Amino acid sequence: MKSYLSVYSATTYEKVIERSRFIANCAHVESEEEAKAFLAKIRAEHSLATHNCYAFVADKAGNLMRFSDDGEPQGTAGMPILDVLKNKKLFETAVVVTRYFGGIKLGAGGLVRAYSGTAAEALALAEVREYAPCKKLIFSVGYENLDTLKKYLSKEECTVQDTEYANAVRVTVAVRAERAETFLSCATDFMAGRVSAEKGEEYLFPFPLSRG
Repeated sequence: MKSYLSVYSATTYEKVIERSRFIANCAHVESEEEAKAFLAKIRAEHSLATHNCYAFVADKAGNLMRFSDDGEPQGTAGMPILDVLKNKKLFETAVVVTRYFGGIKLGAGGLVRAYSGTAAEALALAEVREYAPCKKLIFSVGYENLDTLKKYLSKEECTVQDTEYANAVRVTVAVRAERAETFLSCATDFMAGRVSAEKGEEYLFPFPLSRG
């Protein structure tokens, strides 16, 4: 499994250019079927629009790419949107840019700038995450040591997925796979041995991008 970047949640952005409304919608998609379903949803929401142009990269490797100008002059909409996805190195991501024509023609260059710019601004607003190999770790601690475990987890790069309260507290955590062994060892040291842990499956997990 290799890491890749993708939009994490759906985002909408709108702007007006020379009286035409441009509305960009982007979303995470994990197959061509999901990408087409997203496109169909946007087309249904904007059935009266002049154009619903789109591009998507629907796999983890960049082999499954599609785009459409949807009636705009060839090369002025779909490909510019796809170029934005490529430049941002985004995978499993779909973008639809809807246009409501405002009466002023933009010309080929203006259309390219309008479609690519609207797509880029929508993606700049979207939350992008790194889908990376992760290991599930399940920690078990007594109630009296839970705060210490929470303190350790709060200062580490990990995501707490679940907490179960029974005879002991079981905390399920997602950790980057390459750090799993070190993470376990450091947790045991920090807790002075007052914790037990087991390893779960390895899978791709959307880790938030580190800031700064």
